[in-house]
Amino acid sequence: MDVSVIDSISKLPAAVWDALARNDPTNGAAAPGRAVHPFVSHRFLLALEESGSVGPGSGWHPRHLVMREGGRILAAMPLYLKDHSQGEYIFDHAFADAWRRAGGRYYPKLQVAVPFTPATGPRLLGPVAHHRAMLDALRDITAQNNLSSVHLTFCTEAEARLGAEAGFLHRVTQQFHWQDEGYGDFEGFLASLSSRKRKAIRKERATAQGFGGTIRALTGDQIEPHHWESFWAFYQDTGARKWGRPYLTRAFFDACHAHMRDDILLVLAERDGRAVAGALNFIGADTLYGRYWGCLEEHPCLHFELCYYQAIDWALEHGLQRVEAGAQGEHKLARGYMPSRVHSLHWFTDQRFRGAVADYLRAEGAAMQDEMRFLESFAPFRKGTGTLNREKTDAT
Repeated sequence: MDVSVIDSISKLPAAVWDALARNDPTNGAAAPGRAVHPFVSHRFLLALEESGSVGPGSGWHPRHLVMREGGRILAAMPLYLKDHSQGEYIFDHAFADAWRRAGGRYYPKLQVAVPFTPATGPRLLGPVAHHRAMLDALRDITAQNNLSSVHLTFCTEAEARLGAEAGFLHRVTQQFHWQDEGYGDFEGFLASLSSRKRKAIRKERATAQGFGGTIRALTGDQIEPHHWESFWAFYQDTGARKWGRPYLTRAFFDACHAHMRDDILLVLAERDGRAVAGALNFIGADTLYGRYWGCLEEHPCLHFELCYYQAIDWALEHGLQRVEAGAQGEHKLARGYMPSRVHSLHWFTDQRFRGAVADYLRAEGAAMQDEMRFLESFAPFRKGTGTLNREKTDAT
């Protein structure tokens, strides 16, 4: 087999990449033309590149790995050369700092990931029979180029198990996900909650929906170009308040409108003919992925309504099994989003440093397990209902 890297996803045919990523619309997609795994779709990665969200000046340099045999592409992975650790959400700042203090040069490093996207999905694209060879090739490339490390973030549980067998360090972190337990509709979901939590959610929804305008959930051709002008303002406002500089460019949202409208659910709150808040979601085969939220006016509980309750409503109506609400946020627990394990793999060229990180991850993993148990004790569900949802399945 021949292993090579390419500096742009545009150099691979979309149909070939999407077939490797199991994004063929006939293979379990919820609607014709919709990606099974939207974030590893060719069109999503291409939108990041063509909009300038990744590439020169961003610290994310595409180096997608491709395996061929006799000219035929057998497997691939979304791979980036990184100058920093921003936009990853399973962060390694502590590793980088320790490496620097020991006199080493941590950057550049390799990252197998979808930039700026804390959502679980396949990272080793192609038949499982080639996955171990891909991991071996990835490790060899890291060592041969004198790079400090390589990281596979938000990989599937199956990929994490295989990586651990191949000598990668397996890290477990957590997010909050909502899981459909056969509720049927939102009232069915509420019925599974304790009386106090049920009343609190009803009160929050009534407060939010009384903000003085209307809430609309849009997808496909319902989304119009002017909606992105509003959402860009929301995104800029949130970015300025949270991390200073938004990662995505304005052109990225234009690319989404042109090529990904069917993969998107845009929830907008409008008042006096003007959008004042919004939440952007991406739609997978069985999961709705909450990504961005922003507002120009502050209204009580509107964030909860647009990001969490509207997402549950839409998932139930359209037969999706999960809602992944992104990174962080213990406040999601009271709204039915339970702690869920998230997986990543890490390999370091220096054996001594690899051993030190392994010790750290063992301690961190034990602490994470204790934290999840503690959080689960505050689950809002009535006894005997709901889910602890500790593991996200690899069914897709």
